[in-house]
Amino acid sequence: METLELDDIQGYIIRGYKHMRHSRYLLLQVTDQVKARAFIGQISPLLTNVTHYAKTSCLNIAFTPLGLSALGLKESNLQNFPREFREGMTTPHRQRLLGDEDTSSPEKWLWGGPRNEEMHILFMIFGAEKGTVMNHYNKFHTQFSQSGLNEIWQMDGQTLPRNKEHFGFRDGISQPIIKGSGKTGPDNDYINAGEFILGYRNEYEVYPDTPLLAEDQGNPSLLAEAHDNSGKKDLGRNGSYMVMRQLQQDVDGYWTFLNEKTKNENGSVNPLESSKLAAKMMGRWPSGAPILKFPDSDPGHVSDDNDFNYAKIDPDGMRCPFGSHLRRTNPRDSFEDNNKGKSLRLTKRHRIIRRARLYGVPYEGSPFHHTPEGEVGLLFSCFNADISRQFEFIQYTWANYPKFKQLYNDPDPIIGVRETAEPGTEQNFTIPSQPVNTYITGLKRFVTVKGGGYFFFPSITAVKFLSTL
Repeated sequence: METLELDDIQGYIIRGYKHMRHSRYLLLQVTDQVKARAFIGQISPLLTNVTHYAKTSCLNIAFTPLGLSALGLKESNLQNFPREFREGMTTPHRQRLLGDEDTSSPEKWLWGGPRNEEMHILFMIFGAEKGTVMNHYNKFHTQFSQSGLNEIWQMDGQTLPRNKEHFGFRDGISQPIIKGSGKTGPDNDYINAGEFILGYRNEYEVYPDTPLLAEDQGNPSLLAEAHDNSGKKDLGRNGSYMVMRQLQQDVDGYWTFLNEKTKNENGSVNPLESSKLAAKMMGRWPSGAPILKFPDSDPGHVSDDNDFNYAKIDPDGMRCPFGSHLRRTNPRDSFEDNNKGKSLRLTKRHRIIRRARLYGVPYEGSPFHHTPEGEVGLLFSCFNADISRQFEFIQYTWANYPKFKQLYNDPDPIIGVRETAEPGTEQNFTIPSQPVNTYITGLKRFVTVKGGGYFFFPSITAVKFLSTL
């Protein structure tokens, strides 16, 4: 197992800051690169790394390709970043790949889209208390205009005590564990660091592609040499790629649909059956308990149980349907028709470290409680070393594609349903049953993309380097 340079890795990748319940995300635009570089140099010692266990607040930073260019990174060096990062999330190809169509089209986004202001830097403030976040924000806000930075958008996020999201389900349970991070958990969740952090071996036992300096600029002596013995400096080491998407949740539409599909003969709501269908679609009960282990009812107690596989207990999807959100986005030892060992190896090559914060008035949906005040949703983010093989693969191949496992017309019921399906196309959720399967027909889209982007999440050292360009 490789030794991770934890003091050089920004902490949000590994730690998640669960005790920091409040956050503010700021999108900044560089207006004066000299002043902006000076500001970045000044805040680099304040950035939270993995070993820094702050009690009150944390601070991290990420950059778009346009932001790196605006700070002065030469085009030859920018070209060494992967194509999907350089092209961004809103090209026609990626729009089709990710299913960002209709009301989720980038043309209608609040930020990150082609009609929005150009974004360069994502500045993140986390705090145990909202007042702490605001105090830090007020301090930095006064510095931005003096430091060649223009604030173009802000988003506030938070987590609830039981980590519930607005649909009413406990969130963030199924997470990989980076080998060498010091975290512990089920054996199947341990994954090589190179799947998430550049500069370390991945699940293919090779080093992931990393942005090397094609030509020197700034102070390259700050950077480590590349593993390929080329003598070039590695800008990516101890960094990652951060995907961020603002996802609006239609809580009322979600529970109204579930209630309608499970209503009693007299038309009244059947809350037990509605909640059970919701759990089948999600793969977990609202408490977080896996439906694989509790197929009939929610045990009720708060659960973080992630120690299970499917092949032995549920090979036919009778407990946890193949099409459930949980099973699709992490098939574990049930990847297509492969044996258990191969399935686990393949699944580990497509994992992401998922982070999410709620936005809007905190709300916990249920069959009789599903009309939140105003817009609510998730500020979704994830970390991966290969955006194409990890985030994009999960979204397109596992979530959006209707022919998953033994299914034919079943997109992911939570994040894969198309708002306007092609004529003649069905969108169903199949529940394997005896003697015949049960089909929930006419799935609707309950999640709308409101903004998004791909960001380079550099090491502390790389941030210092960028200040010297």
